Amino acid sequence: MRILLTIIIGLLLCSCDHVDNPYPPEINIDLDTTLYPGLWSDYENNEWPSFEQNTNVNRNVLIEDFTGHKCVFCPAAADLAHDLHMDNPTRVYTASIHAGPDGIGDFQSISPPDYPTDFTNAEGVEIGLYFGENDGGFPGNPRGTVNRVNNGTIFQSPVQWSSMVSEQLSGNDLKVNIQSELNYYEQTKGAFLHVEVDPLDESVASNLNVAVYLLEDSLVGDQKMSDNSHNTSYVHRDIHRGNLNGEAFGRLLSGDYLIGDKYYIDYSFVVPNQLDDLYNPSNMHLLIYAFNKDTWEIYQVIKQKITN
Repeated sequence: MRILLTIIIGLLLCSCDHVDNPYPPEINIDLDTTLYPGLWSDYENNEWPSFEQNTNVNRNVLIEDFTGHKCVFCPAAADLAHDLHMDNPTRVYTASIHAGPDGIGDFQSISPPDYPTDFTNAEGVEIGLYFGENDGGFPGNPRGTVNRVNNGTIFQSPVQWSSMVSEQLSGNDLKVNIQSELNYYEQTKGAFLHVEVDPLDESVASNLNVAVYLLEDSLVGDQKMSDNSHNTSYVHRDIHRGNLNGEAFGRLLSGDYLIGDKYYIDYSFVVPNQLDDLYNPSNMHLLIYAFNKDTWEIYQVIKQKITN
């Protein structure tokens, strides 16, 4: 009877859907604890989030739009990507990455006084350079990926984006679930991001990477249009401003991040400076995505606002 009671209690404990404070200190040695405006022990004990069971059943879509402010065909591609997002705003997300197959080409370079804003960043350039030389590459801007699904190549012409997004949305192949929590502190401009990655399909767990894009929601700036005119009031959307921790291709999820059957990854970062002015945190968000490190296919992506 005592053995049976012990088994029943153990099963009840194992079936709990709530993870209390999954904090493994050895994993988080890279966190900048000085970004918390108080005693770090208070953060650990009182503000470190806990995750409820993730009930999501949908696979979301990431469109990576490789663009440039002097690319005449890029505004039409950006409008298409934005429309696809607006049609499904909680499932389709866009990252506008200012990079080409050579990293920074003529489309991305600055040309004062007409095109003075540098939209590029180190991680975006690294991604462009890599795919410009590997895995089928891409011929130039505008080109994009849709969950990095390989239809002969990872990079697709914008004319393919709509059908590929529809196919991804209608599919029932959710292999990875993600959820996140973020704490932002105005005093230090610092934030702590906590991510839970749940491989629902065990076959993908051994080669799973996670990456985080930092994006600016919108910015009015210069853009060359399809008729070669210079638009000084163009609205750039979902501008890729870099990757957390400078990790262009994220990090491999190993046993070091494993608690039970889920992975927990934690980041600290400062809302960055641009031209000596701080970005507005309310005009920024993160895209967190998990992908196959061998095929590049993105299994899931979610959006995390920095402030509500």
